[in-house]
Amino acid sequence: MAGPAPIKDIVIVGGGTAGWMTAAAFARLLGIGRYTITLVESEAIGTVGVGEATVPPILLFNQGLGINERDFVERTKATFKLGIEFRGWGREKEQYFHPFGRLGNSIEGIGFPHYWMRWRAMTGADDYGLFNAETEAARAFKFAPAGQGAPDGLPKINYAYQFDAVLYATFLRTFAEKKGVRRVEGKVASVRQSPVTGHIESLFLEDGRTLSGDFFLDCTGFRGLLIEEVLKAGYADWSRWLPADRAVVVPTPRLGELPPYTRATAMPAGWQWRIPLQHRTGNGHVYASSFMDDDEAERLLLSRIEGTPTSEPGRLRFTTGMRRRGWIKNCVAIGLSGGFLEPLESTSIHLIQIAIGKLMEVFPRYTEEEDLAAQFNTAMTFHFTTIRDFLIAHYHQGERDDSPFWSYVRQYDVPDTLRARLDRFDRRGEVLTDDKEFFKDDDWFFILSGQGRLPGNIHPVAESLSDEELRFRLMRIRAGVKQRVDGLPTHDDFLAQNWP
Repeated sequence: MAGPAPIKDIVIVGGGTAGWMTAAAFARLLGIGRYTITLVESEAIGTVGVGEATVPPILLFNQGLGINERDFVERTKATFKLGIEFRGWGREKEQYFHPFGRLGNSIEGIGFPHYWMRWRAMTGADDYGLFNAETEAARAFKFAPAGQGAPDGLPKINYAYQFDAVLYATFLRTFAEKKGVRRVEGKVASVRQSPVTGHIESLFLEDGRTLSGDFFLDCTGFRGLLIEEVLKAGYADWSRWLPADRAVVVPTPRLGELPPYTRATAMPAGWQWRIPLQHRTGNGHVYASSFMDDDEAERLLLSRIEGTPTSEPGRLRFTTGMRRRGWIKNCVAIGLSGGFLEPLESTSIHLIQIAIGKLMEVFPRYTEEEDLAAQFNTAMTFHFTTIRDFLIAHYHQGERDDSPFWSYVRQYDVPDTLRARLDRFDRRGEVLTDDKEFFKDDDWFFILSGQGRLPGNIHPVAESLSDEELRFRLMRIRAGVKQRVDGLPTHDDFLAQNWP
């Protein structure tokens, strides 16, 4: 009896950000020669452009491909991002900032938030941004990639990008095709599976052509053409915790002064985003259709945007959750076909990157390696659920109760995993995140404290410093932050100097 077949022909179904990120990474890391890589997509289907804001690991992805940042920023009309400004999530008129990077520095091995809470009790000052360079730079509309490898002892500037996702996909398509990826224009009409193993063997296109392959990557978006319609993966629905299931999106002209951050403003049945790009501004309203109808959601968005829309609003529907298995037989789901979490913390593209990285880590030599599939599925469940809990926390522990939506999200029972984190935060001022998680203790502190939730206790070691020593250490950190930010150009000036 013949053994499992070696993988030679890789077929990616679907383009967009997920498809072309996957194609580019596979071409770069696997190379063309031992493998053939084919991507099939249809221009008639189009792409979903909700993932325009990113988080810092996107820099590593681009660097891993060998992409030049100057070319990337120019081609994608990117701006730089230092974090997210949240408006109205605690009380209606309050705001806070969730920056990239750490809050202060650990002291005696204990996280800085403990010392900040003691400082707050001593002085009444509740602005943690004074001890975070990204927050202070964002407030001043300043940016430069300062401190990366610089031996000046000052805090570095952690950043990501805000870009046009359609232009990014086009940019990666050019990159991948130059590396040897073959693009096929067409729509998949049907799929042939092995009658013995159930593995996908080939795709039949609407024009009669056939694409055969050994390993298939489903990048078909919410539809999940292969992973769901063919392989019946099943879907874990998390809408009871994250009930927003629709979005209306509309572009407006470029802002006069470009803020180096994304804005998320709480709305009566969800929230509104504003993402500043070089050539336009991305706007969207994420909402729960059980609390607001589509027309009202669109009217509300149009009444609150800055500038006149440059195109008609578009509408999206989704269900928050993930496939119960993202890798089945010889097929792996990447991107929206694997699951969806609303873009509140700009994790859509990050989850694509995680899936690509994990798949590369365990990439099989043969078509049947079920232990590797199980390892991938376990890892993706971990990443989706930890990010899910972080998003739920934004809604559940806020102080708003001015609409039925906000009353609902404040009162439901959260997942046990989140309840344990919140309880530990209340007791210890930490949530004890796993090293593999993207959002760390400082991230949890930023959003929980930003919405008015502070621990009842601080670490005993943080209590051991004298008031004078605490003041000295914190003022030294503050001075470093101020010196770093004072030396930065404005975001607009940095863009003009480097991309005139």
